[in-house]
Amino acid sequence: MRDTRESRLLLVLLVVIAFALITVDIRGGENSPLDGPRQAAQSVFGPVENGVSHAVDPVGNAFSAIRDSDGKAATVRRLERENLALKQQLGSKDTTRARAAELDQLLRTAGAGQYTIKGAQVIGIGAAQGFSWTVTIDAGSNDGITRDMTVINGQGLVGRVTTVGPSTATVLLANDPDFTVGTRLEGSQELGFATGQGENPMRVQLLNGKASVHKGDRMVTFGSEAGKPFVAGVPVGTVVGVEPSAGNLTKTVLVQPFVGFTRLDIVGVVVVGPRSNPRDGVLPPRPTTAPPARPTAKATPKTPTTPGGTATPSTTATP
Repeated sequence: MRDTRESRLLLVLLVVIAFALITVDIRGGENSPLDGPRQAAQSVFGPVENGVSHAVDPVGNAFSAIRDSDGKAATVRRLERENLALKQQLGSKDTTRARAAELDQLLRTAGAGQYTIKGAQVIGIGAAQGFSWTVTIDAGSNDGITRDMTVINGQGLVGRVTTVGPSTATVLLANDPDFTVGTRLEGSQELGFATGQGENPMRVQLLNGKASVHKGDRMVTFGSEAGKPFVAGVPVGTVVGVEPSAGNLTKTVLVQPFVGFTRLDIVGVVVVGPRSNPRDGVLPPRPTTAPPARPTAKATPKTPTTPGGTATPSTTATP
């Protein structure tokens, strides 16, 4: 339609009629004269509206489902993150408790031997400088660590420091074939020298070929001059085998170390040795065994006699 004078007058007229109808509808309220035309229009356009609505509903539902699925996926991801965080928290608590127990046992051992120690953690394992059984700890010269210091944990002798850096140090483990330490037998105080044998028990040469030694006997370190490389009294292991001496001047025994070298974590480097030799004082108390049960007395079976004095065997069972 072109913009002419007649078209503008028609537009103004339609606007005026629309306002008039709105005014009549509002004033009529429930009895509005426009209710009839409105219902007629509803009956004509209602089915069309419903059809369009049914046609559009799947699309709307699809968009709603997409929005809901995004929300559910986000919820699932959030729950998975929370579950993982809880698992990590529980794992860290278990690890913390285990390390706290190790540290507590280490401090008890150090206290029993009057060792001044610097705590450290094993951060690496493997060959170093030709040694096949070594670990790296996270303490070095900045922490007061020097070469040839004794390394222990809560169970006993771990090894000795061989190389020192500013913040780390290398420890030669007691089960290394190049490792040798002087030992003292519990009780009798017989002296010997223990050598590592890798995964096998340590081999100890007792200086006294006639020394009385049995399985289950325990050994501690003899100690070195000025406590280097070994302080005295550190538990070494338990005798698990005695080789025949065959008239030799020395006696060879096999000793299972107290320390598990494949599961080291918290260790202590002895920076100051004890003022006096603790000897067997660092060894844990031996487990007490219950006394054997006393045998119960058995009743003696009675042999009844016949009136004529002849004995007849009894059929009564003994307890």
